Amino acid sequence: MNSANATKPTLTVVETNAPIPSLRKETPITVKPKTVARIKSKRWQLLEPILPPLLGFALFIGIWAMVAQHTPALPGPIKTWHSATALFSDPFYRKGPNDQGIGWNILNSLQRVGLGFGMAALIGIPLGFMIGRFTFLKRMTAPIISLLRPVSPLAWLPIGLLVFKAANPAAIWVIFISSIWPIVINTAVGVSHVPQDYMNVAKVLKLSEWKIFTKILFPSVLPYMMTGIRLSIGVAWLVIVAAEMLTGGVGIGFWVWDEWNNLNVEHIIIAIFVVGIVGLLLEYALLLLAKRFDYE
Repeated sequence: MNSANATKPTLTVVETNAPIPSLRKETPITVKPKTVARIKSKRWQLLEPILPPLLGFALFIGIWAMVAQHTPALPGPIKTWHSATALFSDPFYRKGPNDQGIGWNILNSLQRVGLGFGMAALIGIPLGFMIGRFTFLKRMTAPIISLLRPVSPLAWLPIGLLVFKAANPAAIWVIFISSIWPIVINTAVGVSHVPQDYMNVAKVLKLSEWKIFTKILFPSVLPYMMTGIRLSIGVAWLVIVAAEMLTGGVGIGFWVWDEWNNLNVEHIIIAIFVVGIVGLLLEYALLLLAKRFDYE
């Protein structure tokens, strides 16, 4: 028989639904306890700076809602939120000289604060350097500062009205005279804390007063000066509300007083939050500025 005519073996394919066994043995995935702890630690690091303020704010809102339930005249958080949404939907409207949106009132108050605080910084910083630098001047001004610093800011308002004959300059005057003291005192304290060795080296090198100021005093006094400026801007923003309540015009203080006369308590609560938020932003901006000019 010819080998070419021999029967060839055939390959038969059988279809089946049975799973094909894997040639490689699969090992179960296990997570080490240290890895789990590390993941939890990272999650807590993300939540740690956010969670406490949120809990504190939630507690504040809860206490506010409970008090509002037992005080019918006090609006609750939900009612105040709806009023704030309507108020800030058009914050820059104008319907007359004394009827303007809350945005214009905030800007006018910031303008007064900027002028009063700016003059306090321009006068207070050089005065603080001179008081801290020269002992005779320090002894001469110490009783005046000790006498005038504890005076209530509103006690200066009649003097401003008497001298300037107008409400707006009087309000700026109150801000100036109230916010100058933290700048003067902190700057003078910073100058007095400059190491004496630095000043002795300056005498040996026969440095001029300008060189002493720019190379020794200013870098050393800057942290104290920035602390005084932060305290000063807080005092200025605190004083403007009370001053505008008495002087009138356009401003956040006058707006609060006007809403009280209209018995609109929701707007008064909104103004409290606005004053707090603006003050917080001002302080945060000064903190960023202090970090930008950190000589350490």
